[in-house]
Amino acid sequence: MAAPPRALTDAERWYRERYAATPERDALFTTISGEEIEPLYSAADLPDPEQIGFPGEFPYTRGVYPSMYRGRLWTVRQFAGFGTAEETNERFRYLLDHGQQGLSTAFDMPSLMGYDSDHARSEGEVGREGVALDTPDDMQTLFAGIDMGAVSTSMTINAPAAVMLAFYVVAAERQGVPAQRLAGTIQTDILKEYIAQKEWCFPIEPAMRLITDMVEYATERMPRWHPISISGYHIREAGSTAAQELAFRCSAPTRGRRCFSRGSHPRTPARHLTYGGDDRFPPPRRSEG
Repeated sequence: MAAPPRALTDAERWYRERYAATPERDALFTTISGEEIEPLYSAADLPDPEQIGFPGEFPYTRGVYPSMYRGRLWTVRQFAGFGTAEETNERFRYLLDHGQQGLSTAFDMPSLMGYDSDHARSEGEVGREGVALDTPDDMQTLFAGIDMGAVSTSMTINAPAAVMLAFYVVAAERQGVPAQRLAGTIQTDILKEYIAQKEWCFPIEPAMRLITDMVEYATERMPRWHPISISGYHIREAGSTAAQELAFRCSAPTRGRRCFSRGSHPRTPARHLTYGGDDRFPPPRRSEG
């Protein structure tokens, strides 16, 4: 005896009676990675409740903190940097005076590539797309009149990141602020540079040794500092799919093996890593299994 036909869900009824009555445009409705986007998503597309969890608990679907933004808002930073250290310092102080909670530093191309401003290859590029920083004195000028122990600073620089972090620590010490009070992040995602953005100074092996030294120093002496921000959006913008970007980012913990081999507990340097990526990920798909 045949089983009675299953009743239509509300979503199925809507699709048959309403949506299908109006033909779609002749266009692709997909994510940037080619994943098809359905015309409607409902509760039936959600994972099981135990797979969602609670805020602040694995798998962190509802957020990484228990109270999320009811407890504390995210830090607002404007990516800023141009011309000389004096000019960018003026901009920094303006932003802080108007309510910005942290600073985000943009460097010019010579600084990103490890060249001094007076190098022949720097001609025409000094201070054009970010601030020009060549010495610890420049870094001190950049943060003149700003309490480096009270502000969180992000620095988007990779190949010469260890040098810039050293400049930052020296500038803070000249203010009387010890390294352990400094809070912030420096990108230092050098493998992403070889893969996608191409702003690298040294071959891979020497670069990894230098970064390992920097991570070891920050782990031991800068508890409020994140010495690496693993970035995926550069890889995405270079042509990867969402899945490929996520795969590169998720493989990042293997980069820590050099640090761990020096005797650090794996969780110690790992606590100091941050992640950044593209927000254009496909909608979730309910498992058929």
